Parts: sequence; C-alpha cells; structure tokens
Amino acid sequence: MVSLSDIITIMRKKHPQTLKAIFHEPVLSNVKWDDIEKLFIAVGAEIEEGRGSRVRIFLNNQVSVFHRPHPRKETDKGALISVRRFLANCGVLP
Repeated sequence: MVSLSDIITIMRKKHPQTLKAIFHEPVLSNVKWDDIEKLFIAVGAEIEEGRGSRVRIFLNNQVSVFHRPHPRKETDKGALISVRRFLANCGVLP
C-alpha cells in the first residue's frame, strides 16, 4: 500500500493536493481530469489511449477504463467516485 507520506516524497506539490481532493468528503465537482492523469503517472500507472475519450489505466495489477470529460475539464462526481475506488483498490490512499 502506498501512503500519502510515500507519495509526497515522489511527487510534486500538486499531486498530494489532487489525492486529497479525490478522497474529499463530500465529493468535489471541480477536480480537473488533467490533474488526475498526472497523479496516476506519478504513482506509477500506465495510461493507454482507447477509442474516443476512453483511457485505460494500469496500476498495481489493476485495470480500469475511464472517459475523459468533455467539453469541460472537470471530472464529474460519479467519475471521481470511480477514480477514488480504483486508487483505493490499488493501495493509493491519502
């Protein structure tokens, strides 16, 4: 399991803030998808482009498919809950 303190040592200042925003209660509606993708990369995930706005994320032997939001840059609450669940299953927690 990767803890927030471990993540802070390997990430830029923005990444721990993004992780906290993903796990914030109540669920936020202003987290930018770009920041989420950068967090995925920082924790060692591989990102594979799919058709259209689909992206596959590979992390710690887990795979998940997400849709990049459009035309807005912010991720909706439902997608953010899915991202949260995926990160938790991968052992990435705040």
